[in-house]
Order: sequence, then structure tokens, then C-alpha cells
Amino acid sequence: MARGGSRTNAGRKPGVPNKASVERQKKVAATGATPLEYMLKVMRNPKASDQRRDDMAKSAAPYVHPKLASMQHTGRNGGPIQTVDLTKLSGDELDQLESIFGPLAGSGDDDAPDPAGEGAAAG
Repeated sequence: MARGGSRTNAGRKPGVPNKASVERQKKVAATGATPLEYMLKVMRNPKASDQRRDDMAKSAAPYVHPKLASMQHTGRNGGPIQTVDLTKLSGDELDQLESIFGPLAGSGDDDAPDPAGEGAAAG
């Protein structure tokens, strides 16, 4: 008598829909528009009220755009992220840090110190 457990090449292959899914897809294709197509049609209809169009956009969004995963940033060993307050350093200490980390940050050719510590404004 056969025993339970996994067997090589047993079962449905990944990505292959089951029979119920295939039948449901055939029925939807035979009857016309899907609920998603309907929601998009209403959303794009300029004659529909803004409220209704907004509701359809909210309802259709999860089917069209993937949700972004939230990320929890942590420091070493899951602890808090460590920060350093550079505002209390002297000018000499800041110059020393600039000489060490300046080449890593870019060209390092700042003419004047930037009190905000943000570098030159893009533009």
C-alpha cells in the first residue's frame, strides 16, 4: 500500500491552473467583460461622476499595480539605526572628516564650507 509524503514529479506543475480556474476563465471569456474591464471602463468614462470614477480606480488598482512591500530599516543586530550629530564638532574636526570622507562623497572641491552639510544645490 502506498504511503504519504512527497514523490518526485507528482502533482500539478507550478504555474498550471487547476480545472476550476480553467473553467471559470472560459466562462468569463464567453460572457464578455471581466469585472476589472468594467471598473476600468467606468473609471475612464468622463460622463461618470468623479466620486464613482475614484471608487472604480481604487477598486481596480490592486489588480493593475502591485502593492509595494514595507521595509523596516534597523541597525546592527536589529537594533536602532545609529546616528552621529556633527553639529557639535569643531572646524578642525569637520575638516578632518572632510579629508577622510570627501573623496567618497564626490569631487571634494567645495570652495566654502556648507553649514547645512547638504553640499551644493543641484541646478
